[in-house]
Amino acid sequence: MNDVTIYSKSIPKPPSKLKHMLTVILVILLLWGSSVQVDASFSKLVVGFPNMMDLLKEMVPPDWSYFQVITTAMLDTIRMAIIGTTLGAILAIPLALFAASNVFTSAFLYGPARLVLNFIRTIPDLLLAAIFVAIFGIGPLPGILALTFFSIGLVAKLLYESMESIDPGPLEAMTAVGANKVQWIVYGVIPQVKAHFVSYVLYTFEVNVRAAAVLGLVGAGGIGLYYDRTLGFLQYQQTASIIIYTLVVVLLIDYVSTLLREKL
Repeated sequence: MNDVTIYSKSIPKPPSKLKHMLTVILVILLLWGSSVQVDASFSKLVVGFPNMMDLLKEMVPPDWSYFQVITTAMLDTIRMAIIGTTLGAILAIPLALFAASNVFTSAFLYGPARLVLNFIRTIPDLLLAAIFVAIFGIGPLPGILALTFFSIGLVAKLLYESMESIDPGPLEAMTAVGANKVQWIVYGVIPQVKAHFVSYVLYTFEVNVRAAAVLGLVGAGGIGLYYDRTLGFLQYQQTASIIIYTLVVVLLIDYVSTLLREKL
């Protein structure tokens, strides 16, 4: 009887209806206040709906012959994503090691590493691309650099969190037999996170392909340059072709990447 009493006391009480109601009211107030501050209203959406339909009508039918023109730019977009993801993933490994508090226990090491990561992740990739365009000029290089920094922030963040959740048993055993820090990392840490690392890299590549498709809007190369050009000259049928082409490529890459990640 006492066991039943102790067990029943350990079960947390469900949140009260009043708490649910207050939470819902708070969310509604936040949404309403945010909408008022940014001057977003449903009436504007209704008023703009006919214009949106007119734009869609001008996109139909798409200019299918335009695929031949943008194929090279689409390949450049994929190459940018490949290079940016690869460079970012490589550079993310040491940063993730320093950021993991169970690998380097000193706050003087993992603290600055996390600060660098937070700084990198704070800057949007489109803003990074615009900065690099101002430095290096129009072309794929600014896009590659922007995707590299974005990849470093994303992969390193996910990787060091995985490192902090690894099984400490092998690490303790290696410490007991006198393994140095390099051996400790190579044989104790990396084997436990390498599958996660590959999965994170594939996911980052998916994201980078989508990001690279719009970086050209600020002059960072790829298919985005054609988005900017066709929209600027009101060539909406060509714009529709670019959207369809990009959608097919992104869906294909997502499908292949998902299959690979499921096998890890």
